[in-house]
Amino acid sequence: MRLYERLLAAYGRQQWWPADTPFEIAVGAVLTQNTNWSNVEHAIANLKAAGALSLEALIALQPPQLAQLIRPSGYYNVKAERLHELCLYLDRAGGLDALREQPLEAARSGLLTVKGVGPETADDILLYALDRPVFVIDTYTRRLLARHALAVGDESYDALRRGFEAVLPADPGLFRQYHALIVHHAKQACRKQPACATCCLQATCPATGIA
Repeated sequence: MRLYERLLAAYGRQQWWPADTPFEIAVGAVLTQNTNWSNVEHAIANLKAAGALSLEALIALQPPQLAQLIRPSGYYNVKAERLHELCLYLDRAGGLDALREQPLEAARSGLLTVKGVGPETADDILLYALDRPVFVIDTYTRRLLARHALAVGDESYDALRRGFEAVLPADPGLFRQYHALIVHHAKQACRKQPACATCCLQATCPATGIA
């Protein structure tokens, strides 16, 4: 919590995930795999322009059509297949509203059965689209934890996720803010080649000056 409070004091509250609907968040969670968010925005804009940003519309699209619409997100043939599989799963489950009512572990386990949906994508959907208290672990989080000697670096995804969830209040709003602040901080200062001189955490970071 002390780390969270320092990040919040430095950057203020973050507005993330940018989307108009929970379903758009779920779509974005697949499209953001292995690409930056600006590319995802272009792909989502294409889906909106085509009137295809709904569960029914995406299921009805043929794979080549879907692939072309999401082309800006990269790996578009693979992502078209993954997005189609996710939509079929959500349709069988009764939609996002029905998934929201499931016990958390059941909802998470179900999402992880979908081809191409790994832990990070599943947790993005659970936290940001369904407002469930799961902490998202990504490359930025691993980097921050390692540099602050809070992780060794080879922990499993679920070990780090459970670590956060064990010591933080089970508050989706807190989890969203914390994750968004970590992402913002990683882009501002805690980069692959860190900008320690401008880092708001440099006074307590064991890795200060590693660049």
